[in-house]
Amino acid sequence: MSFAGVSIIDYGKASGHAIDVSAASGYHLLVVNRYCRTKYYASVSTVRMIQSLPFKVGGHRWCIQYFPDGNAEECANSVSLFLALLDENVTEALKVQYDFSFVDDLEKQDSAYIRANEPHCFSSSHPAWGYDGFIKRDALQKSKHLNKDCFTIRCDLVIATTVDLSIKVPPSTIHQHINDLLLSKEGTDVTFHVGGETFVAHRCVLAARSTVFKAELFGPTKEGTVASVVQIQDMEAKVFRALLNFVYTDSLPGTEIDMGEEKKSGQEALWLQHLLAAADRYDLQRLKVLCEEKLCKHIDVKSVKTIFTLAERHNCCGLKEVCLEFLKAPANLKEITAADVFDDIIRTCPFLLKELIGKFAS
Repeated sequence: MSFAGVSIIDYGKASGHAIDVSAASGYHLLVVNRYCRTKYYASVSTVRMIQSLPFKVGGHRWCIQYFPDGNAEECANSVSLFLALLDENVTEALKVQYDFSFVDDLEKQDSAYIRANEPHCFSSSHPAWGYDGFIKRDALQKSKHLNKDCFTIRCDLVIATTVDLSIKVPPSTIHQHINDLLLSKEGTDVTFHVGGETFVAHRCVLAARSTVFKAELFGPTKEGTVASVVQIQDMEAKVFRALLNFVYTDSLPGTEIDMGEEKKSGQEALWLQHLLAAADRYDLQRLKVLCEEKLCKHIDVKSVKTIFTLAERHNCCGLKEVCLEFLKAPANLKEITAADVFDDIIRTCPFLLKELIGKFAS
């Protein structure tokens, strides 16, 4: 929906700013400032209605008609709202889907919600449609919508008989296209041998994503001509596959774990630790942070020392902080002490103890 401006009503007049929207859909905001004052104006005036500024949607001029005391005697205890067509000599009916909502009723402002409404035919002979009883005055005065004697109404409208002149831009599919390039193996020009498996990829893609790959494949000590194979040591094949998948998609791949739920969490944590180390090795900072975020959910009494050590080794400040906060919690510290994990930390990981003491001191 395109924004068609805002009208501010204070007493019996409207001010603000109206915007001409060429698209067939749009919305206008009606801000009722000092509601009690507008209600008083309607009671002493011969005209029960206060009108918004004219605004244009789909090549036609519109306005919102606001009745603080209802548009007729039988609905005098309600607020009435109408959408009115201001154009003259409109003989061919315009089919319009519209709705009014308070500005904080977000679920009622979705384009699909408005388009699901029954259309009404607007013309010079029948220029206005709306709600005699949009809301009871007593209900409005008790509601969250009325704040310091003010409330805001949003009017959404879609002209079904008008060609929408707006251009809808499709979402980006570049990640899918680049990933398809990896899956098809077309144009690959570098081969890796990792953990007994062979992988092919595109040098330019790897170099564009990783400074380490760029140095290895295009630098003075470049590895692997078109005909040769790059050997990667100290890494599992499934970890390299995940790393390669990230390079081409920029998203964290799923884990290659096939076992019961009881052991799955521990294996996933181990897999994430290996992937984080690989991300640090190839300077893929986003992947590294994604792994940190996931590992935070796996921190418990048994794993905290291992994860902290990993964070220390690969300079993961955020992950280290989460580990220290976990250890700092009295309940966790008590459980760690009871399980003799603390003795293991003192013996094998003294720098963790030092940082934890510093944490308590601060």
